[in-house]
Amino acid sequence: MMRRLLLWLLLALLLTGCGFARPAPSVFMPVPAGLPPGNGGTLIMAWGARDPNTLDPALSGDVGSAFVIRQLFSGLVRLDVNLEVQPDLAETWQISEDGLIYTFTLRADARFADGRAITSADVIYSLERACDPQLGSNLPAATYLSDIVGATEKLRGQAQKIAGLRAIDDRTLEITIDAPKSYFLSKLTHPSSFVVDEQAVVAGGATWTEQPNGSGPFEIEEWRHDQLLVIKRNLNYYRDLPKLDRVRFLIGAAASNPQMLYEQGQIDLTEVPSYALARVQDTSNPLAKELVQVPQLSLYYIGLNVNLPPFDDPKVREAFSLLLDRQKLTEVSLYGAVEQAHGILPPGIPGYNPDLPASSSDMDRVRTLIAESRYGSIENLPPIVAYGGWSGVLQEVAEQQLGLKIEVRGYEDFGDYLAALDRQEFQIYGTGWIADYPDPQNFVDVLFRGGSSQNHTGYDNPEVNVLLDQAAVATDEATRLELYRQAEQIILADVPVIPIYHDVSYTLVKPYVRGLNITPMGILDLSSVELVR
Repeated sequence: MMRRLLLWLLLALLLTGCGFARPAPSVFMPVPAGLPPGNGGTLIMAWGARDPNTLDPALSGDVGSAFVIRQLFSGLVRLDVNLEVQPDLAETWQISEDGLIYTFTLRADARFADGRAITSADVIYSLERACDPQLGSNLPAATYLSDIVGATEKLRGQAQKIAGLRAIDDRTLEITIDAPKSYFLSKLTHPSSFVVDEQAVVAGGATWTEQPNGSGPFEIEEWRHDQLLVIKRNLNYYRDLPKLDRVRFLIGAAASNPQMLYEQGQIDLTEVPSYALARVQDTSNPLAKELVQVPQLSLYYIGLNVNLPPFDDPKVREAFSLLLDRQKLTEVSLYGAVEQAHGILPPGIPGYNPDLPASSSDMDRVRTLIAESRYGSIENLPPIVAYGGWSGVLQEVAEQQLGLKIEVRGYEDFGDYLAALDRQEFQIYGTGWIADYPDPQNFVDVLFRGGSSQNHTGYDNPEVNVLLDQAAVATDEATRLELYRQAEQIILADVPVIPIYHDVSYTLVKPYVRGLNITPMGILDLSSVELVR
């Protein structure tokens, strides 16, 4: 996501080689020849303990929310099953010779769920709304729309309009960006660029997403908060109509233990928890034939706030990077179901560096580094509070090996966790990131540029920022990828994060579920799914 900040416990579905590596291929369950066509039906999925964090595209900041938003809304462009940019509301676009002006022509049949035509004015309203500081702080648009001329001024409350947006007529609009950037179209696939209905927003007020009148393949049929969300086929959808009648997302108590629900035939697909993977993979188990495995363009890591003691000292950060045996974590704690991360970029992302050295735990070096830090000894370190994934493991190792006590805290509400993360309140925390689009900029720049809204460590290295500026406008692809590699190496040396692993999704899918695409960015679109029983 799509900017998608991901906790260990968030629904994961919704969730090697040279610099020009491509993502691992998506897995597609086709409808075999000779079988009858899908006749509607209801796909059932277990969502989680609570509702999606938001269904407002302008506020989409996590993978789960973005997944549902993609079913209800659409933008000018989209990513296909191969993660390549394709037309969506826009049927065509042209790019000026200098790479600064994008001219989009909307489809003649583009319309909202109520049948009203979508115009250039609707697109501009949606982009400007996404940059409206009255919606909140740390808006996703700061990451995904700031290339547009005037977007930053709008986000800062210094302008009422975005200067780089212009409607030529009802079906044609121009977007002017600040510099030629090869990844700009990819950024427009993020939900923050999706078109919303101004009439629905105004009429619905704070609860407008209850009946949002979107333009995606589905629309909301029923929503019993924290219990059930049902979306149904949008009969006014401008592309091929979804084959499913509806999708039911079980929430709360009804969604507990999805693995059991799947095996009992109560849901149609589910992510396999790591503890159950060996049993499911056993070839004597009938479930093995229903298992789909796809490496994800993701990074799970421990973040260290470089502005909060004791991690304001580089020596302490380096020491903590040597505290955990990351190979043991991936092979034992995660049952070997993931790939150990040696850097920031995952395999399959252009610019991935397979030659980065593996890390190892070294307690003697840990003690030496802390002694060399301005704190002088383990006893002089200030109190440390850890949040998120791997905090318990970190707590146990630190106390057993160093006699260092770390307090572990958590948040019941995912939205509260994200808000605290945005405020950079945590000394140390575990979290993850899954690609919004398959480009190194979405990792190296978005997570580590000084001042980026997704940079929750406070890291700000001028040398890295210069490399990122150069990469953003580089026209030669080999040069661009090399600049990102250089930036990655500096970041790893500065240790604002401790990379742990790159995820692999393991999804059980019932044999009658056809047309489901599981990509290296998870499931993006349910419109092609059908039930063939």
